[in-house]
Amino acid sequence: MIGYVTLGSNDLDKARAFYAGLVGALGGSELMRMEENGFTLFGTAWGTPGIAITKPYNGEAATAGNGTMVALAMDARSKVDMLHAKALELGGTCEGEPGLRGPEGDQAFYGAYFRDLDGNKLCAFKVGPAD
Repeated sequence: MIGYVTLGSNDLDKARAFYAGLVGALGGSELMRMEENGFTLFGTAWGTPGIAITKPYNGEAATAGNGTMVALAMDARSKVDMLHAKALELGGTCEGEPGLRGPEGDQAFYGAYFRDLDGNKLCAFKVGPAD
C-alpha cells in the first residue's frame, strides 16, 4: 500500500550519500532525482516501497517529526543488525540497539532504531522467530 515515504533534509548532498549507503547495503540504489526541487528517491526496485529525501516544499528548514518514524522490514535479524551498524557508520545516531522487544515466538519483534543526519527516525525490524 505504501509507495514511498519522504523525509526532509537541510543538506541534500549529505542526505543523498547517507541513503545511497544505507539503501545500497540492502541491494538498492538511487532510482530518481529531480534537480529542480532536490527530490531523490531510493529503493530496491520500481514498484516496491522507497525512501525519498528532499528540501521542504515551503522553503523552510526541514525538521524531524516528533513521533514520526519510518520502519524498514527485513527478512532476517542479521539484516536488522547490519542496517543499524551501517546507519551508524554513515554518521547516523543510535536510538535503540538491535534486540528483541517482547517475547520470542511467531510474532516476536526484533528491531533496531536510528536517526539519519537530519534527525529523522528509522527502524529496521523483523517479525517472527529467530532465524
